[in-house]
Amino acid sequence: MFAARIFLAIVGAAYLFLGIWCAAAPAQTSKSVGFNLEPGSGESEFFTVYGGLEFAWGLIFLMPLVMTDATRPLLIACVLIHGMAVIFRAISFFLFTGMGTTTYALAGVEWTIFLASAAILAYISTSATTD
Repeated sequence: MFAARIFLAIVGAAYLFLGIWCAAAPAQTSKSVGFNLEPGSGESEFFTVYGGLEFAWGLIFLMPLVMTDATRPLLIACVLIHGMAVIFRAISFFLFTGMGTTTYALAGVEWTIFLASAAILAYISTSATTD
């Protein structure tokens, strides 16, 4: 379980960083993923969803550092969140053209987090049943 907590903490720290980056430099970060921010509503939406939501995910994934009982449920959440990101991203590759380098890099990170969290979850689930 210690490895799972460390893994989730790394994911959490990455999301804290991304949330802060999106909130602090929305024009730069939105442009890197192909968003055109409309003044007012578009800026507010990006600031809230990309800044606030990613920051919240960071805090959530850091929770096992102080609440060890939350490790397995949050690992499940990590698998679900990144599994859906992988599925929706794959569908988007068939629906849309003109993907930028950042989009492919994000897809790679999503796959990495999904596969790693699924493997850790499978390991702790099988080790729990053999104890």
